[in-house]
Amino acid sequence: MSAPKYVIRAAGPDDMRGFRQLREIAGAGFTSLMLDDNALAEKLALSQHSFESSADAAGAERYFLALEDIETSQLAGCAGVKATIGETPPFFNFRIITEAQSSAAANRRFDLGVLIGVNDFTGCTEVGSLFVRPEHRAGGIGRALAQSRYMLMATQPARFRSRVVSELRGVVSPEGVSPLWEAVGRHFFRMDFSEADRLSAATDNQFILDLMPQHPIYIDLLPQEAQSVIGQCHKDGEGARRLLEWEGFSFSNVVDIFDGGPLMSAPRDQIRTRREARRVKLAVAASAEHGRRALVATPRIAGFRCAPARAALADGAAHVDASVLAALKLEAGEEALVWVEDAH
Repeated sequence: MSAPKYVIRAAGPDDMRGFRQLREIAGAGFTSLMLDDNALAEKLALSQHSFESSADAAGAERYFLALEDIETSQLAGCAGVKATIGETPPFFNFRIITEAQSSAAANRRFDLGVLIGVNDFTGCTEVGSLFVRPEHRAGGIGRALAQSRYMLMATQPARFRSRVVSELRGVVSPEGVSPLWEAVGRHFFRMDFSEADRLSAATDNQFILDLMPQHPIYIDLLPQEAQSVIGQCHKDGEGARRLLEWEGFSFSNVVDIFDGGPLMSAPRDQIRTRREARRVKLAVAASAEHGRRALVATPRIAGFRCAPARAALADGAAHVDASVLAALKLEAGEEALVWVEDAH
């Protein structure tokens, strides 16, 4: 079996330089990377603390994952899991509801779409921050990186909430202009989209509670270009949406208040990768030709590592190339968490 080119591992303060580079490449609208150096350093320190925590329930942990190119040690991407959202800071969205209008006297019957501010997903786990450097977007690595978040959940499910949500990046131009923000947010927040994006990433989001619209917004009153992006994801996020749907997530009729990106959700224990992952012992494969696409991960949150690989399940063990064991810092005979495509 060919050696894995990448390993997905717990991120911490030593990754500061690599995350600065990711921040520059990601661009406007990728909120979780729109941090100044101090805030980014705090995020990486919290990630390290979260992975090292001995918690046995979901709390304020923030797990940041680094995608590392094994050959060059370069940071090629990232992903994240927030154990609990909405408690600190608050997690606000717009829910899309339908209001029926009818009049027998006027012989009219029609429906109107309405945006209402909600915090319905307080107390959920959130997956996000999925980003791969353009030159590494090949060979299914984005999918493996996305799945690694559910492998992390499978190590100790009790440290994550029973419902998992994911907020997809909405439609934002290369210049950082959001049609929904221009039509709605700017009038209430009196700032540019980029400034609101930075504040959202770097503060406790109290400013959203203070300034967000308190009354319903009728979608038909918005400019057409704003209406058309509600519930739509950024073109760079279409693949991420398909991956979420494959895992069992669905659109929840809730969108981001800044850019209108869709919020997807799923029960934790129904997420495909998390549901299908199994704890088995590892064995070194004599030959790699018959292995299926797989993810192999350490069975603990502390020091978490996950590698895309090829594996064959036989005799109660997962047979993998010796290089997979090296990437995970595991020995033959040790237990690992393994997901194998189409094995169930």
